Amino acid sequence: MLYFSVLLLLAGTTLVVLRRRRAVGFRLATLTGLTVGALGLLLGLSTFVYVVQPYEVGVPTTLGKVDGTWKSGVHLKSPVTDVTTFSIRPTDLNLTGDDTVEVRSSEGGVLNADLTVKWSIDPEHALALYRLAGSGEAVQQRLVYPDSREIVRNVFARHTSVEGYSSQREAISAEIDKLITERLAPRGILVNGVNLRNVRPSDGLQKAIDQKIQQDQSTAQAEAAVKTAKAEAEKRKIESESTAAANSVIANSLTDKILMSQCIDAFKAAAEKNPVYASPCGASGTPVIVDGTKK
Repeated sequence: MLYFSVLLLLAGTTLVVLRRRRAVGFRLATLTGLTVGALGLLLGLSTFVYVVQPYEVGVPTTLGKVDGTWKSGVHLKSPVTDVTTFSIRPTDLNLTGDDTVEVRSSEGGVLNADLTVKWSIDPEHALALYRLAGSGEAVQQRLVYPDSREIVRNVFARHTSVEGYSSQREAISAEIDKLITERLAPRGILVNGVNLRNVRPSDGLQKAIDQKIQQDQSTAQAEAAVKTAKAEAEKRKIESESTAAANSVIANSLTDKILMSQCIDAFKAAAEKNPVYASPCGASGTPVIVDGTKK
C-alpha cells in the first residue's frame, strides 16, 4: 500500500509538472495530476492507521519484530508495520465428511465418528499463538485439528465397538471434551464444547455385526427347540410314571373275589337282553350260568 501511494504521488506530481510546460490541456492536466496526487496522499496516510475490528486481536510486526498485541479500535502504526488479526469468536471445527475420524475399538472393530469441536482463542494468548502458528487458520489446522483427532482415536480405543456406537456414547463424548480441553487450554485455546454427533460402524464391521446377530438368532432358536424337546420328554415321562403308578394300584387292589363279583355283575346286566349262556368267570375258569329269562 505504501509503495502504491508513493507511485500515485509521483505520477500526480509528474503530470502537473509536465503539463505546465504546454498550453494545451493545462487545466485538465493540472486537475488530473492533483487528483492522482491527493489519492496517493490519502493512501499514504492510511498506512499510518490500522483498525482492529470488534472481537479481534491484532498482532503487529515491524521488520520482523513482534510489538505485542492490539485490542479492537484505531491504532497508529509505521507504514512498514504488518498486522495479523485473530478472531476471538467461537469457531466450529467439523470433523465429518472427508474429515470423519476413523477409529478402532478395543476389539479391533473400525468405527467412523462425526463430531464438532467448538473452540475460540484466549485474547491473552494471541501473541503466543502467533509465534506458534502464525494465523487463526493455522491455529485450527496445526493445533486444534490434529490434537482433536488424536484424542478421539485414543478414547475410542479404550472402549468396545458396542460401547462406541450405542451404550457409552455420552460417556465417550464427555471424556473427549475433557481431554481436548486439557490439551488445548495451556496453549491459549478455549474449548467451548464437543458434540459427538454420529458414530457408525464401518462396512466390514457392520457385516460382522449382522452375521453375529444371525448366529445369535439361530442359537436362540436351537436352544428353544432343545428346551421344548426336554419339556415334551419330561411330560411323557411323568405321564408314563403316572400310568404305571395307577396300574400298580389297580393291580394291587384287584383280588379273585372282586374280579368274580364284577364278572357276575357284568353278566347279569348282559343277561337282561340276551338268552341263557354259560361263560367262564374268575381266575379258576369256573363256568357261570346266566339265565337271561329270569330276573
